[in-house]
Amino acid sequence: MKARHLFTLTLLAALGAAGPAGAESTRTAEDDARAIDDPRVQHLSYPFPGTDESIPYALFVPSGYDPAEPAPLLVSLHGLGRTYDWLMGYHGLLDLAEARGFVVVTPLGYTRRGWYGSRRTDVDGRELGVEAERSEQDVMAVLARVREALAIDPDRIYLWGHSMGGAGTWHLAAQHPDLWAGIGLVAPAPPEGVTAAELLPRIRHLPAIVIQGTDDDLVSASLTRSWVAAMAELGMQHLYVEIDGGDHSLLISQDRDNMRRIIDFFGIVCRCHRPGD
Repeated sequence: MKARHLFTLTLLAALGAAGPAGAESTRTAEDDARAIDDPRVQHLSYPFPGTDESIPYALFVPSGYDPAEPAPLLVSLHGLGRTYDWLMGYHGLLDLAEARGFVVVTPLGYTRRGWYGSRRTDVDGRELGVEAERSEQDVMAVLARVREALAIDPDRIYLWGHSMGGAGTWHLAAQHPDLWAGIGLVAPAPPEGVTAAELLPRIRHLPAIVIQGTDDDLVSASLTRSWVAAMAELGMQHLYVEIDGGDHSLLISQDRDNMRRIIDFFGIVCRCHRPGD
């Protein structure tokens, strides 16, 4: 696949209430399944606030981590139906994180179809109910735990996601615009009930990288282009990479070069680069 780069690049935790403890959810044992068997990946869990549930997440800490030198953190959101550790298996992610000194965390999002707060209904029309709120809360709770356990550079906390995780990235970036140093979106599903014109002004200060395939049969390239065009109109610092012939999944999960594009992008942006800071 040949990448066609379209550049518009001008430079080169609060937790809510968890809801009623007795509120119903559709969590099952399958939500806690794991897929990645890699000794570099820690499979952890924590008690979800306000309930008696134990929620898993996966963590990678580079071998050169030094508590005396705060590390950059990559919060990574999986796609619809995938396991909480799924992104840890993307080609090149852990190798690149090791080389660059990135800590990587992959939250579940409460369930495998929680949408990280970006939707109130699943794509099949099912009402998410408490899952919608708890999916967002899970990400923020895991982020808080990692920041408590490790020395994390507050100016280098990055958020990225694939597909459903892209929708979550749009949403969580807008919900916590002063937290992130930059965002990444791959084949991003749009969040529900909000337009680009409504959401993007909240995050116009955030550098963003967007990767999209032209042959994606789940998230159309034309839709992603419309969001990128809105970013350009706002003067957002962004990099758009469109992959000729790229599909919805393999263009990132099994493409080390595209994974490198994301890590390289985050390697050059931080909150300290924001105008006026």
